[in-house]
Amino acid sequence: MRSGYYKSDVAQLVALTDSTVVRVWVGVLLASMIVFPFVASAYLLAHATVMLFTLVAVLGLNVLTGFTGLISLGHVSFLMLGAYGYAIAVTRLGWPPLAALLCAGTLPAVCGLVVGVPSLRLKGLYLAITTLAFSFIVSAAILAGGKFTGAARGIMVARPVFLGVDLNDDRALYGFCFVVAVLTVLVSLNIRRTHLGRGFIAVRDNDIAARAMGIDLWRYKLLAFVISAFITGLGGALMAMYVSFVTVEGFPFLLSIEALAILVVGGVGSVLGTIFGTIFIVTLPEVVTALFGALGGRYAEVLNSSAQEVKSVLYGVAIIAFLRFDSRGLLGMWQDLRRLWVRWPLRY
Repeated sequence: MRSGYYKSDVAQLVALTDSTVVRVWVGVLLASMIVFPFVASAYLLAHATVMLFTLVAVLGLNVLTGFTGLISLGHVSFLMLGAYGYAIAVTRLGWPPLAALLCAGTLPAVCGLVVGVPSLRLKGLYLAITTLAFSFIVSAAILAGGKFTGAARGIMVARPVFLGVDLNDDRALYGFCFVVAVLTVLVSLNIRRTHLGRGFIAVRDNDIAARAMGIDLWRYKLLAFVISAFITGLGGALMAMYVSFVTVEGFPFLLSIEALAILVVGGVGSVLGTIFGTIFIVTLPEVVTALFGALGGRYAEVLNSSAQEVKSVLYGVAIIAFLRFDSRGLLGMWQDLRRLWVRWPLRY
């Protein structure tokens, strides 16, 4: 039985994993996800699809906040730009789906560069407020865009035929979101172990020490904004495909809070923690909805009339609970359980 996780050379240090057990379980998980749409109900399939494009979007935020330590309260703006970039490219410009998907990532990336430049000298609360202000600017610009952006009416988005696959089929859309999510996870993991990712973490942990080591803070912060916005924009495009309708009202400030809640609950700065947090936060409202429905009466009425407020309360309670009792999030709990299993019965 394995008794430790020690590395003896650089190749082991930068490898994604050197554990055969981990490789086997990852293979089992991927196989299960591939089989899932053929055995799941329509409700579970839709829920899993929401998880997948939410995971893509939050992995983008994880690059900025988790890796680099730059807090963003307006990340919903990049999600919105990705959705509108895809919708406008397809419906207004007549671009093919692949080009529109690239546009959905490129447009937020360019805007991330624009908002990143004035934010270079800002930290903490001031940076968070700046990104929040940018989200209001994006919403106002879209509403003032007239017929081109759909203004307050929004834009209808038909599900495309992508590389010969008709995404009107819910299983096909799930499969497409699954492929994009897996690729995004791999990209995030590889960013984390590269020179660029180590630079991000150095900036997060101590920017003064990072500058003393020769790291260009401006360059790394701008790259974090651009990469984060690009990945988040892809998540916005997937969301637009799923919903088939893009409007400003579909991107409330609550989505930014949800993304931050996922990072806090899962474990800030961890790709695996982001996956755990996404599953927990996306499933939490569904569990509460089922509970309120079972209780019936006034509880069901409150949920029907104040769904957004209930979600806000749930996210707030989740953030406070994890920060109070285990700031490492679900990832920390998972690591404790793994150590307990490996060391049993010699756990003391």
